[in-house]
Amino acid sequence: MEDSNQSTNNMSNNKQAVSLLIHHEVQLDSMSIYEVWLKKVIDVASGFSGHEGVFVIKPDHQQNKYEIAVRFSDEASAKAWLNSTERKQLIVEIEPALLSSDDVEIQTGIDYWFSTIAPPLQQPVRWKQWLLLSLAISILVLVSEPIFSILFEAVPLFGSWGIRQALMSSFNVALLVFFIMPRLVKLTSTWLHK
Repeated sequence: MEDSNQSTNNMSNNKQAVSLLIHHEVQLDSMSIYEVWLKKVIDVASGFSGHEGVFVIKPDHQQNKYEIAVRFSDEASAKAWLNSTERKQLIVEIEPALLSSDDVEIQTGIDYWFSTIAPPLQQPVRWKQWLLLSLAISILVLVSEPIFSILFEAVPLFGSWGIRQALMSSFNVALLVFFIMPRLVKLTSTWLHK
């Protein structure tokens, strides 16, 4: 089992969002046990300060590798979950169902969108990441602009400088992080990793 203290030493001391990428290889006859356990873990993690959501990539049919991205608002919050008694107890509970040790990677910023559990696939080249992200943001801005213009006409205070930008950027970034990018990366995975 990997020492979580060693993993957290790799994180820089800053306030940017942190994702813990957890890779689990599960025994095929223990998949249903793991699924129940995973729901329990997600519930417990959500109670920790700074928790911003969980994204799970489940294996295809007859595969056994899971990838869980647990997002936290900052390094301190991620460390608190990673080193918590609750998490350690949960790992001990599922160890018999795992084929390999609990593998945790630390990702900051948006890098976790482009990470993968499949060893042969490398990190996509930067221009593909830029292109995919630019496309997603462009479409999002085109769609959200008319919606926000209705809001700003109805409530002029929201349309004032500073508030307008804060509302639009918060809304668009939330959609990107939690809904659009995880699905878009999965959809374009073959092209991204060529």
